[in-house]
Amino acid sequence: MFPYLPGSDSPAFQGVSIFVGVLLSLGSTGFVANAVGGLMIIYMRPFIIGDVVKIGNNLGTVVSKSMLVTRLNTPKNEEVSVPNKMVVEGQIVNYSSTEKGIGVFMHTTVTLGYDVSWRKVHEVMIEAAKRTSEIIDDPKPFVLQTALNDFSVAYELNGYTKNPSKMAATYSELHQNLQDCLNENGIEILSPHYRVERSSNETTIPKEYRKQ
Repeated sequence: MFPYLPGSDSPAFQGVSIFVGVLLSLGSTGFVANAVGGLMIIYMRPFIIGDVVKIGNNLGTVVSKSMLVTRLNTPKNEEVSVPNKMVVEGQIVNYSSTEKGIGVFMHTTVTLGYDVSWRKVHEVMIEAAKRTSEIIDDPKPFVLQTALNDFSVAYELNGYTKNPSKMAATYSELHQNLQDCLNENGIEILSPHYRVERSSNETTIPKEYRKQ
């Protein structure tokens, strides 16, 4: 067909033809890669609709799967379309599959000074986990000391939940309970630099928690 088009033998026409051919080639490559990814998802079944998953940096509930894309509904009620090529090439974390066993593992870290008894810290942090509605009692929450820094100790609170779709809200509630429990026991969450520079009679514990 091209030889019969007016000006088809001109360098400009030939250059445009090559450019269009490259675009079509690249486009078809992406299409094929996503389609192959869709087939791999069908046969591998790393998740099903309704599962709470993390694909790359995207966390949400799977709402649909097609040959080309997987769609997630995030905790902020945003719909994210992830190309299937990225799904099969990236890391997939399926929280719903672990939910059926002992539960989904959750953890958060605080750093506290060496002047606070580590045994007391463990007791207080576990109490914060027990107050958090979606963290289950069995397996029991536990605390790990993950680092001995120059001026502080890193404490990691660990627990399990059976409701991964509410993880964002559960983390928020857990952090609130940590603040409450630490304040109630007179334990400050401070950076080492602030503790060195502040006046010795100052405290960051809110007034409602201080013992009269």
